[in-house]
Amino acid sequence: MANTSAGWALLRTLEGHTARVWGVAFSRDGHWLASASEDMTVRLWDPASGECLRTLEGHTSPVHSAAFSPDGRLLASASDDRTVRLWDPKKGKCLRTLAGHSDYTLLGHTDKVRSVAFNRDGRLLASASADNMVRLWDPKKGKLLRTLAGHTDDVESVAFNSDGGLLASSGYDETVRLWDPASGECLHTLDGRSGGVVSSVAFDPKGGWLASSGHNGTVQQWDPEHGYFLRTLDAQRAVWSVAFNPDGSLLVSASDDGTVRLWDPQHGECLHTLYGGVFSVAFNLAGSLLAGAGGDRRTVSLWALL
Repeated sequence: MANTSAGWALLRTLEGHTARVWGVAFSRDGHWLASASEDMTVRLWDPASGECLRTLEGHTSPVHSAAFSPDGRLLASASDDRTVRLWDPKKGKCLRTLAGHSDYTLLGHTDKVRSVAFNRDGRLLASASADNMVRLWDPKKGKLLRTLAGHTDDVESVAFNSDGGLLASSGYDETVRLWDPASGECLHTLDGRSGGVVSSVAFDPKGGWLASSGHNGTVQQWDPEHGYFLRTLDAQRAVWSVAFNPDGSLLVSASDDGTVRLWDPQHGECLHTLYGGVFSVAFNLAGSLLAGAGGDRRTVSLWALL
């Protein structure tokens, strides 16, 4: 089957990682695509040419997630080595390591770090860990600002809404939690309705929806302001990642069967299916490129809107 669907076509496949790719993220200006891998590296790519511009090395365990600050001056990476690293993507230099400790009273995560996300102005960095905690950092100073406790099992994903006033987290305790990052208060606890791990969360850019993905093969849509459940989308196989395009007109899910499904979030209809992603999906800011991590476990697929 051709890897095209209703205006989306496979542009190129990015090769270079030596183990499965867990996460992908575009810089806001679209000049960089980051991929986080089990090979303990983050690779930075030129999406236009497919060239690998540099490889960031330093983590001592698989890297699960990467995120660019809004101004593109920082890249955060999350690893099984219990650290978050902050990089200068232009120089490929590690600026700071936010490290874990064996004592919960000390700074840093005490178990694998699964996900990282910056807020809108880049002044907050959230990290999610298998130590059941979400931590909020000042990324420029490397200072721990707050620890969000409430999950009862591994936390797999974190995401800020568009104005940065709301933070969502999800994980193995089958819930989605909505937090006020300013106070650390948990505003809502949402039953993940997945019958299992809630692997990913994403806000639409306009703030009307929150999507969460489940290992039981479903995607849930929520009203994040009130914590209301809206609908379930059947993706058939375990869903690892969800993302909205920049204008909120598409919701994308990446499933264990190697498919990337594009949904109409307004009506819950599956519009198209692409092939080549499993673990993570991300749009560029223009909405013209879609990256999918790990279709064959070691590459990144890049689709273009024709």
